[in-house]
Amino acid sequence: MRQNSVRKEGVRRRAPHASDRGWDDGAPQGEARSEDASRTGGESAKGDAARHRRGTKGAGGGKRPPRRRRRVLRWSATILSVLILGTAGAGYLYYQHLNGNIETDDLNLGEHRAPEPTPNAAGQTPMNILLIGSDARDSKANQKLGGAKNTFGSPPLADVQMLLHLSADRSNMSVVSMPRDTLLQIPKCTDDNGKVYAQTGPKNMTNESLGRGGPGCTVATWEKLTNIHIDHFMMVDFSGVVSMADAIGGVPVCVDKNIHSRDSQGHGSGLKLKKGTTEVKGKQALQWLRTRYGFEGGTDISRAKAQHMYMNALVRKLRENTGLTSPNQLRKLAEEATKALKVDDGLGTIKKLYDLGNELKKVPPNRTTMTTMPFEYAGERVVPKPDDAEQLFRLVRDDIPLDGKGHKKPAKEKKSDDPAAADDEIAVQVQNGTRTDAEPPVSGRASTVTQLLTGKGFAKATPDTAAALTEARTVIRYPSKDLEGDAQRVATSLGLPLSSAKKSTDVSGVTLVVGSDWREGDAPPKPKKKDDTTPDSADALSGSDKKACMKVDPGFSW
Repeated sequence: MRQNSVRKEGVRRRAPHASDRGWDDGAPQGEARSEDASRTGGESAKGDAARHRRGTKGAGGGKRPPRRRRRVLRWSATILSVLILGTAGAGYLYYQHLNGNIETDDLNLGEHRAPEPTPNAAGQTPMNILLIGSDARDSKANQKLGGAKNTFGSPPLADVQMLLHLSADRSNMSVVSMPRDTLLQIPKCTDDNGKVYAQTGPKNMTNESLGRGGPGCTVATWEKLTNIHIDHFMMVDFSGVVSMADAIGGVPVCVDKNIHSRDSQGHGSGLKLKKGTTEVKGKQALQWLRTRYGFEGGTDISRAKAQHMYMNALVRKLRENTGLTSPNQLRKLAEEATKALKVDDGLGTIKKLYDLGNELKKVPPNRTTMTTMPFEYAGERVVPKPDDAEQLFRLVRDDIPLDGKGHKKPAKEKKSDDPAAADDEIAVQVQNGTRTDAEPPVSGRASTVTQLLTGKGFAKATPDTAAALTEARTVIRYPSKDLEGDAQRVATSLGLPLSSAKKSTDVSGVTLVVGSDWREGDAPPKPKKKDDTTPDSADALSGSDKKACMKVDPGFSW
């Protein structure tokens, strides 16, 4: 049985409107940084071959400044690629020893699992990997990087969350980042010790999911929100990534002017660089990753952008194999890569990581597309943008490239092989899902639609009088294949497409959820023709972009 370090604390309580802790350069030199804002990390492994264990367990919007609309938490596929390529580059050196460095944890701690994707005509299936950057301060290395001694050992936050979608034919890869302050409902999660974390309300920050049992709860939260089946997760330790940079001789970063990140009050990381490209490692690498003051307005978003640049450059250097000229360098890189990892059981060996790395390397950089989940502001936080967010999730579910190349022909809707029962024998529960972040639910909507079904001959239709749900589009869920025909029959009777009937483990029978798209009237809106283009609000960027330089604010130039 693997050693298990379980956090007993619940979700960290947060002061209203307080900045989120993370990688922060905002406190004067020597002061505790209790409100760090973008640091990512995880528990640093100790390199003990006997330590193959589970890790961190339990562990309405006003106008906002335009800068917040810049790319949010786009690390692209870079950190994952760093870890994979770093490990794959070492081959099988110290195979068992390196296996012992890798920590594992359960994939999904929730009760809901999104349906697995259907294989393409060649029998290939896509792969979805959730990359998590933890802000845990549970080791000396992470404490040094993150400061804030008063938060040592507190429940970790998933401050970086990116879903990597590898297409079924391995021709392209899509990346969807979710802002860490996205408000949503975190599902019920149960850790492997049996501790239950109850489902939250609809206004919890997504980064709190990690402290509710571990990375498996973050996976469960993503699957509940997106209905995308997640095959694996990888959680990273930022201190390990920095050590990997040292192992390859530094990482090239660029600024458009000389910078010194320090103001008259002592705020800033202390980073001092000349205009142009510099290879940073060690202390300078840490300063770069923590710099907020002096970069493009001094926001968390500008710091995240600098971190993305660092990771992109690190991956490019690893791909080119520059700096790796001896077996000792390869061994050092392999050590740091495996110490930085925490993965699900399905990726828990060097061999599995090596195989995954080979799959990822099949995708050329110009077919990698990075996006941010479309969002809109809800006070100081954000929520998924109606329609746009769901469109992006659907493109991933349907394995449609986000770069617009090689669009798949729309598949014809397939009628179930399971024959439907007579209408008056089909039991249908009707739920009210008309609530939105901007509007309250339509009172009595479940009862109204139940009466409509009864009038169509569905005598066993009953309304669910429980609290209203939030559902953007009307959907009919069913728990098992033998009820698929019944669900499709309900869809047809209401004029809904067959695709609105979806298999789900969240229900025990045929369940019609009346969405916010059908707040009134006796018939749901006619389905729009599917648009297979990536929403503009997803802020798509090609992974082949190599020319970025951080813009330095005038007050921090020398």
